[in-house]
Amino acid sequence: MEIRNIAIIAHVDHGKTTLTDAIMTQCGHGDEGTMDSNALEQERGITIYAKNTSINYPLASSGRPVTKINIVDTPGHADFGSEVERVLRSIDTVLLVVDAQEGPMPQTRFVLKKSLELGLKPIVIINKIDKPAANPTRVHDEVLELFMELGANDEQIDFPTIYAIGREGVAKKKLTDESKDLTPLLDTILEHVPPANKDSSAALTAQVFNLGYDNFLGRLAICRVYDGSIKDGQNIWIKDINGKSFSGKVTKLFTFSGKKREETKVAESGDIVTVAGVPDINIGETITDNEATPALPAITVDEPTISLQFLVNSSPFAGREGTFVTGRQIRERLELELETNVGLKVDFNSSDPSVDGFTVYGRGELHIAILVENMRREGYELQISQPKVIIHEENGEKLEPFEEVIVDCPQEYSGTIIETLGKRKGIMKDMKNHGNQVRMVFEMPTRGLLGYRNIFTIDTKGEGIMSSRVIGFRPYAGEIEKRETGSMTSMASGKSFGFSLWNLQDRGRLYISPAMEIYEGMVIGDTSKGDDMDVNPCKGKQLSNMRSSGKDEALNLVPPYELSIERGMELMRDDEYLEITPKNIRLRKKLLTELDRSRGRRKDL
Repeated sequence: MEIRNIAIIAHVDHGKTTLTDAIMTQCGHGDEGTMDSNALEQERGITIYAKNTSINYPLASSGRPVTKINIVDTPGHADFGSEVERVLRSIDTVLLVVDAQEGPMPQTRFVLKKSLELGLKPIVIINKIDKPAANPTRVHDEVLELFMELGANDEQIDFPTIYAIGREGVAKKKLTDESKDLTPLLDTILEHVPPANKDSSAALTAQVFNLGYDNFLGRLAICRVYDGSIKDGQNIWIKDINGKSFSGKVTKLFTFSGKKREETKVAESGDIVTVAGVPDINIGETITDNEATPALPAITVDEPTISLQFLVNSSPFAGREGTFVTGRQIRERLELELETNVGLKVDFNSSDPSVDGFTVYGRGELHIAILVENMRREGYELQISQPKVIIHEENGEKLEPFEEVIVDCPQEYSGTIIETLGKRKGIMKDMKNHGNQVRMVFEMPTRGLLGYRNIFTIDTKGEGIMSSRVIGFRPYAGEIEKRETGSMTSMASGKSFGFSLWNLQDRGRLYISPAMEIYEGMVIGDTSKGDDMDVNPCKGKQLSNMRSSGKDEALNLVPPYELSIERGMELMRDDEYLEITPKNIRLRKKLLTELDRSRGRRKDL
């Protein structure tokens, strides 16, 4: 049976996973559920982890030769770009999905650039052609321009185009064609994707591009077999480009059938397999059957752009809700995460002996937020510091990460966005109008974006879309002017009273509601002005002959601004921590009492 290996790549929310699900349904795997099986993926509607599936097409009943198609569904968000980079090394062609209304977006450029650099010849799918504002012809021209801009060769520019409605499971080769299913797309894959190499007599060469974990089998290596064949029970060598090598044994071997792992005794060259039995294997390492066989080129991943500290929770409420609360338990969980999360780096040796924690480096706020949310749901308690961008120094010059930012919003909000991003060192590179909508392209330091997404939502009244991608390190842009609010900090411990909150809500935005347990030093809201303010939310109404309980007006409380991990990371300041427990997310000052904070300020002078 011939094998074809493809990956589906796109910007976030352009329809990769929906299209993959539709392909699986048409090929008889519709009962296996959506590709986004992780709880966080389903809640947020985004793909976080690259996943493998496979189909047989056409069905055996058609009488035509059956081909096995291995498909890798990849994330679309820039923070999970490391998931995409390693996958592209294991496949032969990509399906580039582009929204028929939005056209190419930042992550479209990122994933396409990586694909073209590896010499892959993409198949372009213009998806969501049923949208009211869809313009497939314009989007096709924009995609062609992007190919030329990224230096595609003649073969790559001559890409086949498919028009699709992924939600309905329909694809067409021409917009005027009639179609009931995805057969035109699947036929195009067979026509344009080269069959995987089938030299089973050669020496075994396979490369690990993803990792998994099984409670019974331990670490699992997902790899592409380039040459030879791999067998269950076989003795193997694991090598990297630095010359490190060690031996191991395959204890279980699996191929993919739909989303399910299927145990097999032998896998031929060209296939994608899961290998169990080698606990120390890592992404990018080469599996061979001979120590003399050279290792394959390493899989490179772009470096992290932000850093922050993961600390043991030291608040007065520490240990109330979490199962895992110690530094050792947090360390073990981060070590486990490093086995599969290649975009993450951790420094376990803190430079400050007084700090019981670790420095974590990630690709962006969402990348870190997903890790913290997973830890929280597993029963971990911890606190994190304010994210900071990573500054490099080359030839005595400070360099910082820059991002390309694309904003789509109604024209009436464009002036506010241009002004705000200008203060944050954003430089406008392009601006186009589409009816009442405007698309603006900026280049700006990552520092300027930290803490901006929440402001953007407010400035565009929820009608704007903003996406970004890291474009490299550039000279330090200098001080950035941000719209600062102060923190409203509790000066008492106890339960909050509605009467106090009613008085405080005119001073700023509150994060808490009545009858919540709070402690001294906890940040309960922000102030309209930029100065911090110590308040007492535990103060009740004084009842006396002059102030009886029935004479005051009704308390009309504004609903609190509930903190999520992302919101907290955007709102927190340098002298604050975000406390994360299985049931609560709180902002707090590093120094809880006003006396300690005053002393700290005097020391800094």
